[in-house]
Amino acid sequence: MRIGLLLSCAACLGAGAYVYVHGLPPAASDLLAHIVPAAALPATPAATAPIPIVAAAARAEEVPIYLSGIGTVQAYNTVSVKSRVDGAITQILFREGQDVKAGDPLAVIDPRPFEAQLQQQEAMLRKDQALLAGAQLDLRRFEALVQKNFASQQQVDQQRALVEQDRAQILSDEAQIRYAKTQLDYTRIVAPIDGRTGIRQIDVGNIVHASDNATIVVITQLRPISVVFTLSAAAVGQTRLTLGSAHVPVIALAPDDTTRLDEGTVDIIDNQVDQATGTIKLKASFPNAALRLWPGNFVNGRLVVDRRPDGLTVPANAVRHGPRGDFVWLIRADNTVEAKPVTVAQTFDGRSYVERGLAKGDRVVIDGYFRLENGSRVEVVRSEPERRPVAQTQEPEPPAD
Repeated sequence: MRIGLLLSCAACLGAGAYVYVHGLPPAASDLLAHIVPAAALPATPAATAPIPIVAAAARAEEVPIYLSGIGTVQAYNTVSVKSRVDGAITQILFREGQDVKAGDPLAVIDPRPFEAQLQQQEAMLRKDQALLAGAQLDLRRFEALVQKNFASQQQVDQQRALVEQDRAQILSDEAQIRYAKTQLDYTRIVAPIDGRTGIRQIDVGNIVHASDNATIVVITQLRPISVVFTLSAAAVGQTRLTLGSAHVPVIALAPDDTTRLDEGTVDIIDNQVDQATGTIKLKASFPNAALRLWPGNFVNGRLVVDRRPDGLTVPANAVRHGPRGDFVWLIRADNTVEAKPVTVAQTFDGRSYVERGLAKGDRVVIDGYFRLENGSRVEVVRSEPERRPVAQTQEPEPPAD
Protein backbone atom coordinates (compact mmCIF):
# COMPACT_ATOMS: atom_id res chain seq x y z
CA MET A 1 0.00 0.00 0.00
CA ARG A 2 2.85 2.34 0.85
CA ILE A 3 4.51 1.56 -2.46
CA GLY A 4 1.32 2.53 -4.33
CA LEU A 5 1.06 5.84 -2.42
CA LEU A 6 4.66 6.71 -3.25
CA LEU A 7 4.12 5.99 -6.93
CA SER A 8 1.03 8.25 -6.99
CA CYS A 9 2.97 11.16 -5.43
CA ALA A 10 5.81 10.71 -7.94
CA ALA A 11 3.35 10.84 -10.81
CA CYS A 12 1.81 14.08 -9.49
CA LEU A 13 5.21 15.70 -9.11
CA GLY A 14 6.21 14.68 -12.60
CA ALA A 15 3.04 16.14 -14.07
CA GLY A 16 3.58 19.38 -12.20
CA ALA A 17 7.14 19.65 -13.47
CA TYR A 18 5.99 19.10 -17.05
CA VAL A 19 3.39 21.82 -16.73
CA TYR A 20 5.95 24.21 -15.20
CA VAL A 21 8.40 23.63 -18.08
CA HIS A 22 6.10 23.19 -21.13
CA GLY A 23 2.93 24.88 -19.98
CA LEU A 24 -0.60 23.59 -20.23
CA PRO A 25 -1.98 22.48 -23.57
CA PRO A 26 -4.66 24.79 -25.04
CA ALA A 27 -7.52 22.50 -24.13
CA ALA A 28 -6.33 22.30 -20.53
CA SER A 29 -5.97 26.06 -20.33
CA ASP A 30 -9.55 26.56 -21.49
CA LEU A 31 -10.75 24.02 -18.99
CA LEU A 32 -8.83 25.76 -16.16
CA ALA A 33 -10.36 29.10 -17.14
CA HIS A 34 -13.83 27.63 -16.63
CA ILE A 35 -12.88 26.08 -13.31
CA VAL A 36 -10.90 28.97 -11.69
CA PRO A 37 -12.65 32.39 -11.54
CA ALA A 38 -10.86 35.26 -13.27
CA ALA A 39 -10.75 37.35 -10.07
CA ALA A 40 -8.66 34.65 -8.40
CA LEU A 41 -5.93 34.86 -11.06
CA PRO A 42 -3.12 37.45 -10.71
CA ALA A 43 -3.97 40.71 -12.49
CA THR A 44 -1.81 42.24 -15.21
CA PRO A 45 0.22 45.23 -13.85
CA ALA A 46 -1.54 48.53 -14.61
CA ALA A 47 -0.15 52.06 -14.89
CA THR A 48 1.23 53.48 -11.58
CA ALA A 49 -1.29 55.79 -9.84
CA PRO A 50 -0.15 59.40 -9.12
CA ILE A 51 1.06 60.13 -5.59
CA PRO A 52 -1.14 62.62 -3.69
CA ILE A 53 0.86 65.60 -2.37
CA VAL A 54 0.38 69.09 -0.92
CA ALA A 55 2.04 71.89 -2.89
CA ALA A 56 3.07 75.49 -2.30
CA ALA A 57 4.47 78.18 -4.54
CA ALA A 58 7.70 80.09 -3.93
CA ARG A 59 6.92 83.73 -3.30
CA ALA A 60 8.86 86.96 -3.00
CA GLU A 61 8.52 88.93 0.23
CA GLU A 62 10.53 91.09 2.60
CA VAL A 63 12.94 88.86 4.48
CA PRO A 64 14.77 89.96 7.65
CA ILE A 65 18.39 88.83 7.83
CA TYR A 66 19.36 88.11 11.39
CA LEU A 67 21.99 86.60 13.64
CA SER A 68 20.97 84.09 16.29
CA GLY A 69 22.40 83.69 19.76
CA ILE A 70 21.60 82.80 23.35
CA GLY A 71 21.00 85.58 25.84
CA THR A 72 20.76 85.93 29.61
CA VAL A 73 18.08 88.19 31.04
CA GLN A 74 19.36 90.75 33.53
CA ALA A 75 17.48 93.32 35.57
CA TYR A 76 17.93 96.83 34.19
CA ASN A 77 18.85 97.95 37.73
CA THR A 78 19.25 95.92 40.90
CA VAL A 79 19.54 97.46 44.37
CA SER A 80 20.17 95.65 47.64
CA VAL A 81 18.44 97.86 50.20
CA LYS A 82 20.50 98.16 53.40
CA SER A 83 20.49 100.36 56.48
CA ARG A 84 22.80 103.36 56.54
CA VAL A 85 22.48 103.90 60.32
CA ASP A 86 22.51 101.73 63.41
CA GLY A 87 19.27 100.94 65.20
CA ALA A 88 16.30 98.66 65.67
CA ILE A 89 13.75 98.18 62.89
CA THR A 90 10.35 99.31 64.14
CA GLN A 91 8.28 99.05 60.94
CA ILE A 92 8.25 97.14 57.64
CA LEU A 93 6.13 99.08 55.12
CA PHE A 94 6.28 96.90 51.99
CA ARG A 95 4.92 93.56 50.88
CA GLU A 96 7.05 90.91 49.25
CA GLY A 97 6.68 91.04 45.48
CA GLN A 98 5.21 94.56 45.55
CA ASP A 99 5.83 97.08 42.79
CA VAL A 100 7.31 100.23 44.31
CA LYS A 101 8.21 103.66 43.03
CA ALA A 102 11.36 105.59 43.86
CA GLY A 103 10.80 107.29 47.22
CA ASP A 104 8.19 104.84 48.55
CA PRO A 105 8.84 104.00 52.24
CA LEU A 106 10.11 100.49 52.90
CA ALA A 107 11.12 100.36 56.58
CA VAL A 108 11.59 102.55 59.65
CA ILE A 109 14.47 102.42 62.13
CA ASP A 110 13.94 103.78 65.67
CA PRO A 111 14.47 107.53 65.14
CA ARG A 112 14.60 108.69 68.78
CA PRO A 113 18.40 108.64 69.26
CA PHE A 114 18.83 110.63 66.07
CA GLU A 115 16.15 113.14 67.02
CA ALA A 116 17.95 113.73 70.32
CA GLN A 117 21.27 114.19 68.53
CA LEU A 118 19.67 116.74 66.21
CA GLN A 119 18.24 118.68 69.13
CA GLN A 120 21.65 118.66 70.78
CA GLN A 121 23.30 120.14 67.70
CA GLU A 122 20.60 122.79 67.39
CA ALA A 123 21.18 123.78 71.04
CA MET A 124 24.93 124.00 70.40
CA LEU A 125 24.24 126.31 67.48
CA ARG A 126 22.15 128.64 69.59
CA LYS A 127 24.87 128.76 72.25
CA ASP A 128 27.57 129.62 69.71
CA GLN A 129 25.32 132.23 68.11
CA ALA A 130 24.99 133.91 71.53
CA LEU A 131 28.76 133.83 72.03
CA LEU A 132 29.24 135.40 68.61
CA ALA A 133 26.81 138.19 69.43
CA GLY A 134 28.71 138.97 72.67
CA ALA A 135 32.07 138.86 70.94
CA GLN A 136 30.84 141.29 68.28
CA LEU A 137 29.68 143.74 70.97
CA ASP A 138 33.06 143.57 72.69
CA LEU A 139 34.78 144.13 69.35
CA ARG A 140 32.80 147.31 68.75
CA ARG A 141 33.66 148.54 72.28
CA PHE A 142 37.37 147.90 71.80
CA GLU A 143 37.28 149.66 68.43
CA ALA A 144 35.71 152.72 70.13
CA LEU A 145 38.20 152.65 73.01
CA VAL A 146 41.20 152.37 70.74
CA GLN A 147 40.11 155.65 69.11
CA LYS A 148 40.57 157.34 72.53
CA ASN A 149 43.70 155.40 73.43
CA PHE A 150 41.86 153.59 76.23
CA ALA A 151 42.60 150.18 74.59
CA SER A 152 45.49 148.82 72.62
CA GLN A 153 45.40 147.67 69.02
CA GLN A 154 46.43 144.22 70.22
CA GLN A 155 43.21 143.90 72.22
CA VAL A 156 41.21 144.88 69.15
CA ASP A 157 42.98 142.29 67.00
CA GLN A 158 42.47 139.55 69.60
CA GLN A 159 38.78 140.36 69.87
CA ARG A 160 38.40 140.37 66.10
CA ALA A 161 40.02 136.89 65.97
CA LEU A 162 37.63 135.70 68.68
CA VAL A 163 34.68 136.86 66.58
CA GLU A 164 35.99 134.91 63.59
CA GLN A 165 36.38 131.80 65.77
CA ASP A 166 32.78 132.07 66.89
CA ARG A 167 31.63 132.43 63.28
CA ALA A 168 33.61 129.33 62.30
CA GLN A 169 32.06 127.45 65.19
CA ILE A 170 28.61 128.41 63.97
CA LEU A 171 29.44 127.05 60.51
CA SER A 172 30.56 123.81 62.16
CA ASP A 173 27.33 123.66 64.16
CA GLU A 174 25.26 124.16 61.04
CA ALA A 175 27.17 121.35 59.31
CA GLN A 176 26.59 119.09 62.32
CA ILE A 177 22.87 119.89 62.17
CA ARG A 178 22.72 118.97 58.48
CA TYR A 179 24.53 115.72 59.25
CA ALA A 180 22.15 114.95 62.12
CA LYS A 181 19.16 115.63 59.85
CA THR A 182 20.63 113.32 57.23
CA GLN A 183 21.11 110.58 59.80
CA LEU A 184 17.55 111.10 60.96
CA ASP A 185 16.33 110.83 57.36
CA TYR A 186 18.20 107.53 57.02
CA THR A 187 15.97 106.05 59.71
CA ARG A 188 13.21 106.13 57.10
CA ILE A 189 14.36 103.71 54.42
CA VAL A 190 12.84 104.39 50.99
CA ALA A 191 12.99 102.72 47.60
CA PRO A 192 15.89 104.14 45.56
CA ILE A 193 14.45 103.03 42.17
CA ASP A 194 11.24 101.88 40.54
CA GLY A 195 10.97 98.12 40.60
CA ARG A 196 9.63 95.03 42.29
CA THR A 197 10.59 93.87 45.76
CA GLY A 198 11.85 90.38 46.45
CA ILE A 199 11.75 88.26 49.59
CA ARG A 200 12.11 90.18 52.86
CA GLN A 201 15.41 89.36 54.57
CA ILE A 202 14.92 91.08 57.96
CA ASP A 203 11.91 91.24 60.24
CA VAL A 204 10.67 93.91 62.64
CA GLY A 205 12.65 94.11 65.89
CA ASN A 206 16.03 93.21 64.46
CA ILE A 207 18.94 95.55 65.09
CA VAL A 208 20.84 96.58 61.99
CA HIS A 209 24.17 98.31 61.57
CA ALA A 210 25.51 100.44 58.77
CA SER A 211 28.66 98.31 58.67
CA ASP A 212 26.73 95.07 58.26
CA ASN A 213 26.16 93.34 54.91
CA ALA A 214 22.62 92.44 55.91
CA THR A 215 20.10 93.22 53.15
CA ILE A 216 16.55 94.20 54.00
CA VAL A 217 15.19 93.48 50.52
CA VAL A 218 16.37 93.42 46.91
CA ILE A 219 14.58 95.62 44.37
CA THR A 220 14.88 94.79 40.68
CA GLN A 221 13.80 97.04 37.84
CA LEU A 222 11.87 94.90 35.35
CA ARG A 223 10.57 97.59 33.00
CA PRO A 224 12.64 98.02 30.93
CA ILE A 225 14.89 95.00 31.23
CA SER A 226 18.25 94.03 29.76
CA VAL A 227 19.41 90.91 27.91
CA VAL A 228 23.06 90.12 27.24
CA PHE A 229 23.46 88.05 24.06
CA THR A 230 26.52 86.06 23.04
CA LEU A 231 27.15 85.88 19.30
CA SER A 232 29.93 84.63 17.09
CA ALA A 233 32.45 87.41 16.58
CA ALA A 234 33.07 86.24 13.02
CA ALA A 235 29.36 86.46 12.18
CA VAL A 236 29.09 89.92 13.73
CA GLY A 237 32.15 91.03 11.78
CA GLN A 238 30.46 90.09 8.50
CA THR A 239 27.64 92.57 9.17
CA ARG A 240 27.68 96.35 9.16
CA LEU A 241 27.74 96.46 12.96
CA THR A 242 30.58 98.23 14.76
CA LEU A 243 31.80 98.10 18.33
CA GLY A 244 30.32 100.49 20.84
CA SER A 245 26.91 102.10 20.80
CA ALA A 246 24.36 100.55 18.46
CA HIS A 247 20.66 100.70 17.63
CA VAL A 248 19.63 97.44 15.99
CA PRO A 249 16.27 95.62 16.37
CA VAL A 250 16.34 92.32 18.24
CA ILE A 251 13.67 89.71 19.02
CA ALA A 252 13.64 87.62 22.20
CA LEU A 253 12.28 84.09 21.73
CA ALA A 254 11.39 81.31 24.14
CA PRO A 255 13.55 78.15 24.24
CA ASP A 256 11.29 76.62 21.56
CA ASP A 257 12.73 79.27 19.19
CA THR A 258 9.19 80.09 18.04
CA THR A 259 7.30 81.93 20.79
CA ARG A 260 8.05 85.64 20.75
CA LEU A 261 8.59 87.10 24.21
CA ASP A 262 9.42 90.71 23.38
CA GLU A 263 11.04 93.02 20.85
CA GLY A 264 13.76 95.51 21.73
CA THR A 265 16.96 97.12 20.50
CA VAL A 266 20.66 96.50 20.95
CA ASP A 267 22.19 99.31 23.01
CA ILE A 268 25.87 98.42 22.92
CA ILE A 269 28.29 95.91 21.41
CA ASP A 270 31.20 94.96 23.65
CA ASN A 271 34.62 96.23 22.68
CA GLN A 272 36.47 92.94 23.07
CA VAL A 273 36.16 89.34 21.90
CA ASP A 274 36.37 86.34 24.19
CA GLN A 275 39.47 84.59 22.86
CA ALA A 276 38.52 81.26 24.42
CA THR A 277 35.17 81.01 22.61
CA GLY A 278 35.49 83.50 19.74
CA THR A 279 32.28 85.23 20.80
CA ILE A 280 31.31 88.79 21.58
CA LYS A 281 28.64 90.16 23.90
CA LEU A 282 25.80 92.48 22.95
CA LYS A 283 23.54 94.20 25.47
CA ALA A 284 19.94 94.91 24.48
CA SER A 285 17.01 96.52 26.27
CA PHE A 286 13.38 95.40 26.08
CA PRO A 287 10.22 97.21 27.26
CA ASN A 288 9.01 94.00 28.96
CA ALA A 289 5.50 95.42 29.23
CA ALA A 290 3.98 91.93 29.70
CA LEU A 291 6.74 90.88 32.16
CA ARG A 292 7.60 87.80 30.08
CA LEU A 293 11.34 88.31 30.62
CA TRP A 294 12.60 87.39 34.09
CA PRO A 295 16.11 88.05 35.38
CA GLY A 296 18.25 84.94 35.18
CA ASN A 297 16.29 83.25 32.39
CA PHE A 298 17.87 82.18 29.10
CA VAL A 299 16.28 83.30 25.83
CA ASN A 300 17.08 82.93 22.16
CA GLY A 301 17.76 86.16 20.31
CA ARG A 302 17.34 87.17 16.68
CA LEU A 303 19.38 90.21 15.85
CA VAL A 304 18.01 91.81 12.68
CA VAL A 305 21.06 93.08 10.77
CA ASP A 306 19.58 93.55 7.27
CA ARG A 307 16.45 93.12 5.16
CA ARG A 308 15.89 91.70 1.68
CA PRO A 309 12.88 93.44 0.07
CA ASP A 310 12.25 90.67 -2.52
CA GLY A 311 13.59 87.54 -0.88
CA LEU A 312 12.34 84.22 -2.28
CA THR A 313 10.79 82.03 0.41
CA VAL A 314 9.09 78.62 0.64
CA PRO A 315 7.53 76.81 3.59
CA ALA A 316 10.25 75.40 5.82
CA ASN A 317 8.88 71.86 5.53
CA ALA A 318 9.48 71.93 1.78
CA VAL A 319 13.25 71.85 2.28
CA ARG A 320 14.66 68.35 2.59
CA HIS A 321 18.15 67.39 3.72
CA GLY A 322 20.14 64.87 1.71
CA PRO A 323 23.72 63.60 1.58
CA ARG A 324 24.56 66.24 -1.04
CA GLY A 325 22.88 69.13 0.76
CA ASP A 326 19.45 70.74 0.87
CA PHE A 327 16.91 70.15 -1.89
CA VAL A 328 13.19 70.52 -2.65
CA TRP A 329 10.82 68.41 -4.71
CA LEU A 330 10.03 70.68 -7.67
CA ILE A 331 6.73 70.04 -9.46
CA ARG A 332 7.11 70.21 -13.24
CA ALA A 333 4.44 71.30 -15.72
CA ASP A 334 3.56 67.65 -16.51
CA ASN A 335 2.88 66.92 -12.81
CA THR A 336 6.10 64.99 -12.31
CA VAL A 337 8.70 65.90 -9.71
CA GLU A 338 12.45 66.25 -9.56
CA ALA A 339 14.84 66.79 -6.66
CA LYS A 340 16.08 70.37 -7.05
CA PRO A 341 19.18 71.42 -5.03
CA VAL A 342 18.71 74.75 -3.23
CA THR A 343 20.76 77.07 -1.04
CA VAL A 344 18.90 78.10 2.11
CA ALA A 345 20.23 81.22 3.84
CA GLN A 346 18.02 81.01 6.93
CA THR A 347 14.67 79.90 8.26
CA PHE A 348 12.26 82.23 10.06
CA ASP A 349 8.62 82.06 11.13
CA GLY A 350 8.09 78.69 9.44
CA ARG A 351 9.55 79.80 6.09
CA SER A 352 12.95 79.29 4.50
CA TYR A 353 14.77 82.01 2.57
CA VAL A 354 16.19 80.41 -0.61
CA GLU A 355 19.13 82.26 -2.14
CA ARG A 356 19.67 79.96 -5.13
CA GLY A 357 17.84 77.12 -6.88
CA LEU A 358 14.28 78.41 -7.30
CA ALA A 359 12.36 81.11 -9.12
CA LYS A 360 9.27 83.01 -8.10
CA GLY A 361 6.15 80.92 -8.69
CA ASP A 362 7.89 77.53 -8.69
CA ARG A 363 5.72 74.90 -7.06
CA VAL A 364 7.27 72.62 -4.46
CA VAL A 365 6.02 69.69 -2.42
CA ILE A 366 5.40 70.44 1.28
CA ASP A 367 3.72 67.17 2.28
CA GLY A 368 3.51 63.64 0.86
CA TYR A 369 7.13 63.45 -0.35
CA PHE A 370 8.08 60.19 1.39
CA ARG A 371 7.37 58.00 -1.69
CA LEU A 372 8.73 60.44 -4.23
CA GLU A 373 11.64 59.88 -6.57
CA ASN A 374 12.81 61.66 -9.70
CA GLY A 375 10.11 61.41 -12.36
CA SER A 376 7.31 60.34 -10.01
CA ARG A 377 3.86 61.46 -11.13
CA VAL A 378 1.97 63.41 -8.49
CA GLU A 379 -1.51 64.72 -7.91
CA VAL A 380 -1.90 68.02 -6.05
CA VAL A 381 -4.72 67.43 -3.58
CA ARG A 382 -4.25 70.74 -1.76
CA SER A 383 -2.22 73.91 -2.22
CA GLU A 384 -1.01 76.35 0.39
CA PRO A 385 -3.10 79.54 0.12
CA GLU A 386 -1.33 82.67 -1.04
CA ARG A 387 -0.74 85.35 1.53
CA ARG A 388 -2.99 88.30 0.87
CA PRO A 389 -2.37 91.80 2.18
CA VAL A 390 -4.69 92.74 4.99
CA ALA A 391 -6.99 95.56 4.02
CA GLN A 392 -6.50 98.58 6.24
CA THR A 393 -9.72 99.84 7.70
CA GLN A 394 -10.22 103.56 7.79
CA GLU A 395 -10.27 105.00 11.28
CA PRO A 396 -13.61 106.58 12.21
CA GLU A 397 -13.70 110.32 12.34
CA PRO A 398 -14.04 111.85 15.79
CA PRO A 399 -17.55 113.05 16.62
CA ALA A 400 -18.22 116.70 16.14
CA ASP A 401 -18.36 118.82 19.26
